[in-house]
Amino acid sequence: MPGRFKPRWVSWQPGVTFYKPAGVPARALQIVNITVEELEAIRLTDLNQLTQEQAARQMNISQPTFNRILTSARQKIADALVNGKAITIEGGRYVVKQG
Repeated sequence: MPGRFKPRWVSWQPGVTFYKPAGVPARALQIVNITVEELEAIRLTDLNQLTQEQAARQMNISQPTFNRILTSARQKIADALVNGKAITIEGGRYVVKQG
């Protein structure tokens, strides 16, 4: 039986949710979807330079769960960059943290 869902806190939401390689029509591209919590994990560790433990606490999740989210996000971004795919940012299982 699966455990109860623990909300993943996100304190920032992107203003831009679609990226694509220049010079290629969007209709000709494969799309990779990154969830909002995956982007939050990237933001906290790679942009804000928090440790995984610190970032996991901010997102209200365990460090192993945070690591899985971060690894998934990095793999998707690498796939899009290396293989010339578009990136959308949408969806996920999160709540917006107030304050």
